[in-house]
Amino acid sequence: MSTPSRPALHALAERLGELGVLDAPAKAVGKLVRSAIPRGPVKDALSGTWLGHGLHPLLTDVPIGTWTSATILDLVGGRAGRRGADRLLAVGVIAATPTAVTGLSDWADTEPASDGVRRIGSVHALANVTALGLYAASLAARAGGRRGAGVTLGLAGAGALAVGGHLGGHLSYARGVGVDTHAFDRPVADWEDVLAEAEVPEGGLRVAAVDGEPVLLARHGGELFALADRCAHRQGPLHEGELVDGCVECPLHGSRFALADGSVERGPSAYPQPAYETRVREGRIEVRRP
Repeated sequence: MSTPSRPALHALAERLGELGVLDAPAKAVGKLVRSAIPRGPVKDALSGTWLGHGLHPLLTDVPIGTWTSATILDLVGGRAGRRGADRLLAVGVIAATPTAVTGLSDWADTEPASDGVRRIGSVHALANVTALGLYAASLAARAGGRRGAGVTLGLAGAGALAVGGHLGGHLSYARGVGVDTHAFDRPVADWEDVLAEAEVPEGGLRVAAVDGEPVLLARHGGELFALADRCAHRQGPLHEGELVDGCVECPLHGSRFALADGSVERGPSAYPQPAYETRVREGRIEVRRP
């Protein structure tokens, strides 16, 4: 059977995911970013845990919007549009800093490297940093009276921004980075037999399959709880994590979810974990998710 065809730009983005030469520097930078951003309120703020979805995509609207508007004014705004174009460039340069910080925070969590996402994200970041540098140089040229050079640098910045935007869209929509990994899960209306009650001791974490999906089973304070086992953030196996104050902590990036209802107690996940109802019948644990 032949492989379905894809648009050329999609194929090009995927080829970037094969560049193993990016792994060593990306691993080093990712480690540096994770050590600089502690888990807890700071990481949650940058990840958009408080917002209910990623913060980075929201912030990108400002530099993309201002820089694009500046380019339009440069091309068709005439003399009247020059001052507006310059001001828009400045706003975009300023807004690019928090946008880049949130993007770096998200990118540092794109592991493992084997799926190519971190490599594509590396080129996405390089393209955007290049765009920022070109726009900043454009602003400096304009301030120095070299408007022609400034406009040329701005157009080059727009090209780099387009590359970064395409790769950002590819990461989000083709690779699912930053989306709720349970967005398309199906409900389990009927009770499903999963494990013997004795197999889940106090403080223990176990995993079982329900309709083909892994489900985490935990006992805390004498009660049984069940959550989807794949972390909503980056699909970390929660059964390999640990229990902390009535929550399960993901072993990959440290997100914590309340056992009682799957709500996010600590990010970087911005999405709650699907919770299942539990009951015990004749020594067997049954679960469902209406």
